[in-house]
Amino acid sequence: MNETVKLLSLATAAPRHVITQEEAAETSARLFSSRLKDFAHLVPVFTNAGIRTRHAARPLSWFTEPHGWEDRMQAYQDEARSLFRRTVAAALDQAGLTGADVDCIVTVSSTGVATPSLDAQLASEIGFRTDVERLPVFGLGCAAGVSGFAIAARLAKARPGATVLFVSIELCTLAFRLDELTRANIIATALFGDGAAACILRAGPEGLATVESTGEHLFPDTLGIMGWKIDDTGFGIVLAQSLPPFAEKELGPAIDGILGRSGLSRAGIDRFICHPGGARVLAALETALSIPSSALDHERAVLEEYGNMSSPTVLFVLERVMREGLPKRAAMIAMGPGFSASCVTLTRA
Repeated sequence: MNETVKLLSLATAAPRHVITQEEAAETSARLFSSRLKDFAHLVPVFTNAGIRTRHAARPLSWFTEPHGWEDRMQAYQDEARSLFRRTVAAALDQAGLTGADVDCIVTVSSTGVATPSLDAQLASEIGFRTDVERLPVFGLGCAAGVSGFAIAARLAKARPGATVLFVSIELCTLAFRLDELTRANIIATALFGDGAAACILRAGPEGLATVESTGEHLFPDTLGIMGWKIDDTGFGIVLAQSLPPFAEKELGPAIDGILGRSGLSRAGIDRFICHPGGARVLAALETALSIPSSALDHERAVLEEYGNMSSPTVLFVLERVMREGLPKRAAMIAMGPGFSASCVTLTRA
């Protein structure tokens, strides 16, 4: 029997340190205003970003000091392990499972490096079996909340009955740079936060939602829109001003193509669940998908409370939509480096 893939559980978590947008703006002014000539012109991004608070792997004072690869990655490992434990424990508990029930783990993260991977580091503690399959994925950026979910769903579909754990962890704040006197670095300072999500998928009769279709679109000649540049100090943000207008113009046709390959159309989508990359990106999504601003209420609420956490952010939105009641059919959408768009459709189970 060809069972459909079901989402069994979804859990989210964020670090305990909270930074208000006012604190971020004040600290940035203190650190950059005397060194960056155009800083005054960038100040409005803090008030216009639609963000009130965000969570961070380290307290605010940590970011006022210089850091290199070693302490950035140590901070990543410490906090990523904590978030992995918390989200996985909650997702397993919701599904009535234990670590020993997991057959495959897909972990996405583009904001830090861990080798051995996080799942291996915590395998004994969580109780994963020695034959568990592990797939750590790096480099998908903000799109990974959807594209990683799709990878996990396809693995579950290929092995009916197998329990697949999907974990998304991003610690964007650790890429904050004192030495980057650029517009992109200031905008990143105003936008990004940290968080994680975990969910369980399995092909079978029971679940909270059914995974109906998955798909991606890679836009040619767009490598410079979003990504990392890497040097001796750490990651440095690549973020083009052209992102919102590009999304406004190009996303609609790309999503139409993804949906069309599965015999679907935008007209059949009852709710778009979007990665809230920022206030301007949300406005671009509304135009691109021809939807009213009121339709992205949970996206704005998550952005206001957590900022842009990269890949797990869309799963925070999904959690709120499901709590309210998943509609008959929803499309989960995110964009990321490449430049790319990912889409997963979910139907009410």
